[in-house]
Amino acid sequence: MAASFTILVIDDEQVMRDACDQILAREGCRVTSAASGAEGLEKIQRERFDVIILDLKMPGLSGMEVLARIEKDFPEIPVIVITGYGTIESAVEAIKLGAYDFIPKPFTPNVLRTIVVRALEKRRLILENTYLREELRTCADSEPLIGRSKAMQRVFRLIGKAGKTDSTLLISGESGTGKELVARAVHRLSTRKDGPFITVDCNSVVSNLFESELFGHVKGAFTGATVTKQGRFELAHGGSLFLDEIGDMAPAVQGKLLRALQEREIVRVGSAQIIRTDVRIIAATNKDLWAETRNENFREDLFYRLSVIPIHLPPLRERKEDIPLLTRRFLEKTNRKRKKSGHILSDRAMEILMAYDWPGNVRELENTIERAVMLSDSMTLEPSDLQHGPWSFNAHRAPGVRPSTMATENGNGEVALVEVEKAHIANVLKQCNGHRIKTAQALGIDRKTLRIKMRKYGLVIGD
Repeated sequence: MAASFTILVIDDEQVMRDACDQILAREGCRVTSAASGAEGLEKIQRERFDVIILDLKMPGLSGMEVLARIEKDFPEIPVIVITGYGTIESAVEAIKLGAYDFIPKPFTPNVLRTIVVRALEKRRLILENTYLREELRTCADSEPLIGRSKAMQRVFRLIGKAGKTDSTLLISGESGTGKELVARAVHRLSTRKDGPFITVDCNSVVSNLFESELFGHVKGAFTGATVTKQGRFELAHGGSLFLDEIGDMAPAVQGKLLRALQEREIVRVGSAQIIRTDVRIIAATNKDLWAETRNENFREDLFYRLSVIPIHLPPLRERKEDIPLLTRRFLEKTNRKRKKSGHILSDRAMEILMAYDWPGNVRELENTIERAVMLSDSMTLEPSDLQHGPWSFNAHRAPGVRPSTMATENGNGEVALVEVEKAHIANVLKQCNGHRIKTAQALGIDRKTLRIKMRKYGLVIGD
């Protein structure tokens, strides 16, 4: 037991209150007492208690009456009832009313300690389950980490379990599946929730500056190091460090990260001083890291160190039953953000969303819905409203694109989806003068997805 636990003893006998106080205070608990049921209820209204010890036989309000009030207004607090009569009938009645357990008088200090410890554990589990549900609900309300599919329910269960530990976590999944959302949810559920959550995009940091980004540097360590700088490890002390797309980390830095994980200490670039750190690592990747270790692109020992708790996020095409739920959420979110209201999807538009494979996953779906809401002239979104993005579900033939033999609902020849996508990406690349970052932003996808699509379609422009 710990000093953070507060126990309320409600008993009309001074000797019993003093005995409970002495026994539990030696265990580090803070004990408050009340000489009557009325006084006890008054204190419960004013203070927070983890466990209540309640005598059943008292003048005025009886223990049974007090128990009924507690169960009605404070059902999350475990109540241990004590009685000098030791009758099975009174104990059974108290348990039926909701009491956690009972102790017949007289009892030994060890019996009291044992039952209080069990009651505190029950209290902890109640609070954790309540917090988990609230955190996942809050996350779902503000971000697209939602789903009713079996695949996402498994993810939610793993998030809950990972939040109870301090182990290193490896989140895998394609771009746009919500890996950072999972990392943030785990952080909020952990004992580090009041500490910082620091992110590092391993794909965007220049390789020769990566070590400085992670571990910091001292003034004069290299050209341009005009001041001493803290690294992300130091900034995340007492909290969580999220390493996004860790599969893109340079091999030289992988070894130094492994040492930091093993020793829980870092050294700034240009310094010999060891700095102790207390950081939980949460890594994410869109690559098959195990395959990368086989190809010697990723250290095998680091892979094992990172994947203590693995969580895989399924692509949207493998949980299409979540598309209607996600779509409604994105419609609500876009309407709030753009001060619009009332937009809905037609049945045909929803059918098209369900038929598409979503290579950009949830992020692509969100961009699609927001774009459709902004560009539609109607409150009901139709298939035609989905044609303005980087692909076109029911697109008409684009200039310079060879028509396919794909059958359509109206019998007219139309362009295959991949060919429309290729033509659109090529057109946006041209408009952006080959600038890939601007092109990805215009398309509503990230740079990695753009590179994959460019390779797929042979759209090589410059380096």
